[in-house]
Amino acid sequence: MRLRRHRRASHRPVMAAGAAFAMAIAASVLVVGNSADNAVAASTTGVTSRQITLGATVPLTGPAAPGYSEIAPAMNAVFKWVNAHGGIYGRKIKYIYLDDKYDPTTTATLTRKLVLTDHIFADVGSLGTPTNLAVLKYLNTEKVPHLFIESGCNCWSTPKFPETTGWEPPYTVTGKILGYYIKEHFRGKKIGELYQDTEFGQDVMKGINMEVPASAVVSKQSYDVTTLSGAMTTQMSALKAAGAQVVVMATIPVGTALAMLPAASIGFTPQYVVDNVGADPPTVGPLLSSFTTAATHTKKAAASTAALMNGMITNLYQPPESTSSNQWIRVEKKILQRYTRKLWAQHGLDGNTEYGIALALTFVQALKAAGKDLTRASLMKAIDTKAKTFKTPGFSPLNYTDTVHYGYEGDEVVRFTSSVGTYKTPTGTWPGTKVLSPVYVTTTGSGPVKVYQGKEPAVPGTLKATA
Repeated sequence: MRLRRHRRASHRPVMAAGAAFAMAIAASVLVVGNSADNAVAASTTGVTSRQITLGATVPLTGPAAPGYSEIAPAMNAVFKWVNAHGGIYGRKIKYIYLDDKYDPTTTATLTRKLVLTDHIFADVGSLGTPTNLAVLKYLNTEKVPHLFIESGCNCWSTPKFPETTGWEPPYTVTGKILGYYIKEHFRGKKIGELYQDTEFGQDVMKGINMEVPASAVVSKQSYDVTTLSGAMTTQMSALKAAGAQVVVMATIPVGTALAMLPAASIGFTPQYVVDNVGADPPTVGPLLSSFTTAATHTKKAAASTAALMNGMITNLYQPPESTSSNQWIRVEKKILQRYTRKLWAQHGLDGNTEYGIALALTFVQALKAAGKDLTRASLMKAIDTKAKTFKTPGFSPLNYTDTVHYGYEGDEVVRFTSSVGTYKTPTGTWPGTKVLSPVYVTTTGSGPVKVYQGKEPAVPGTLKATA
């Protein structure tokens, strides 16, 4: 599951074909090619001389749909951009994404359809930890690349499942970085924890608890996503009763809203530190508003809770969408505006559409790096050996190797606050983003949290020229 990310970003233009364009393509892995190998195409599932068929399962409806339903269409906007400029070595990308409702049983059924009926080349950008765990063994047994899963579960990097990779920072990495910040800046404060009782929440809290002293944690509360339908009054009341001054949350957007509403109703206003998965203001804000229709909440409570977002702390690994001057953000906006106008009109650039664009740009570079004679093996080898050179909006490089199948392993810590300005999306006006820390990097193990010394990559010239 994803989310975000952030410190900077930007978006697109257009360029004619011909010699100049061909030279630009040769200079950058972000662009297309102009030939295909028919013999390889004939023997590689999902690849023809003219097309590459990809698939994914995502929650277009169900409890995880708010926000996350935007990601696959945003990815497809990137693929449309690629197709509009000749494809990858002459092959256009076809992206089939099916609604699994965030239900693992449905995921298993639809994934088999993608493999057996749609004959996909690779499963790319499927969302969720429990859902992808349901098909992990199957896709690896079938030798179908299971790539850039929209989840930071530690489980995506294991020799037992070589076809599988994550993309966003592992949840334990984000937890360690948030925990490190809490340890350094909230010494002496009482810490409460609220987490989704799946690998997602458990992995985040594993990282938090590697850094935050056990003696500082006064209460640990969890929720079951399969029964998440109402306010988490019990959990938030327990955190208040324990005297929690800082509440760390590993929640999906719906969970964030269903926690903050009852907290406001009972006058509980801790400092929220929320993993980026559930901390995107343009996603959480509308949920807060919509849930106020429940009989247990008042407009006054909703207003006070919405105000609490102005001050929420989170972690980001890509530029925040509020930084309109960032070149990556500008390019991403152009892609949305040109290649998915409906999504742009409904949501604009928020944490979810930004996530989808960045993930798809990463995958396009992987396809390009795999070469003209595209096979599943050449794709996996390209990711393992060349991904560190890919140009992405991430603050730290992709760290793939033949033994490490995580993508990013770095974050910065930020605060949402209107003191630095606001920004608008079609869903409302949201507080700006204040950077609180340098970019930190760490591992899922016991290694230290360290400051990353590298620089944010510039947008490749061909991307700016053609988006």
